[in-house]
Amino acid sequence: MRAKWYFEDFYPGQEIDLGERSVSEEDIIAFARAFDPQPFHIDRAAAAESHFGGVIASGWHTCSMMMRMVVDGIMSEASSMGSPGLDGVRWLRPLRGGDTLKLRYLTTRVKASGSKPDRGVVWSRWIATNQHGEEICTIDGMGMFGRRPVGEQDD
Repeated sequence: MRAKWYFEDFYPGQEIDLGERSVSEEDIIAFARAFDPQPFHIDRAAAAESHFGGVIASGWHTCSMMMRMVVDGIMSEASSMGSPGLDGVRWLRPLRGGDTLKLRYLTTRVKASGSKPDRGVVWSRWIATNQHGEEICTIDGMGMFGRRPVGEQDD
C-alpha cells in the first residue's frame, strides 16, 4: 500500500483537523475500571463528593482517545516508523461523559535524518478541545516517518 503521508508531507505551521469523538460516562468508567480505578473515575457517589463534582475521564483515557484519532486520521495511511517519545502531556480540564473531544494536529518542526536518509522526524502538538472550545489536553511529541520513495510523485 502506498502511504498518503510521508515525511515530506509535513511542514512547520501545518494544522490538520482530526475530527471529533464523543465519550459517555459508561465509556469513562469502563476504561478507568481496567486501567485507572481511582474513585473519581469509577464511583459516581465518590466522584460527586470529590473536587471534580462528578465522574471524569482518566487523563490516560483522554490520551488514548487522542491517539486513536491520530491513527485514524494520519498514521493508518502514513509511513510511520514509530515515536521516540513525548516531550509533554498536559491535562487542562476534565473530560466528562457526554463531552465531544475535537482534535487538531499541529506540525511544529521537521528534520530529515542526517544519518539515515530514508527517514525524518516530525515534532507536533496535539490539541484536544471539548464541544465548548475549551482545551482539555495537549500532547507534545515526535514521530519518525519514512521519506517519499524516489520516483514517487506528490498527489
